[in-house]
Amino acid sequence: MQRTTVIQQERWELRAEATWGNAPAQQDVVALRAENNQLRRALASRAVIDQARGMMMILTPCHRGAARKLLVDVSRQCDARLPEVAAALVAAWEGKALPEHLQKAMRRTVRRFNADTQGCDSRPSSGSSRRKRP
Repeated sequence: MQRTTVIQQERWELRAEATWGNAPAQQDVVALRAENNQLRRALASRAVIDQARGMMMILTPCHRGAARKLLVDVSRQCDARLPEVAAALVAAWEGKALPEHLQKAMRRTVRRFNADTQGCDSRPSSGSSRRKRP
């Protein structure tokens, strides 16, 4: 109970300093508000990324780290930020259409992942060591 009172009192003091025209305190308040907004956006995007990571773990049976790498790979192929790709994937799960370029990137990434985990290469090799029999 006392901790809540202290926090409210400190907040009031910051506002009082800014109100009285103390320029450095005003700059501090502006900087703190900007940092607070940035942290809120980061937390919001983190939740969406975690949801998309869980979806990738379901789609391709893999652990957390591999699921994040898959999402990063899709975002690089699409030249999009990771939170944007994650939000599109979550929206697709909820019924919205996944954009075509994300669909293609997702297919390529999942195919490559499946090929790598099964120990085979999805692309034919250019030089074959097998000889044709006469």
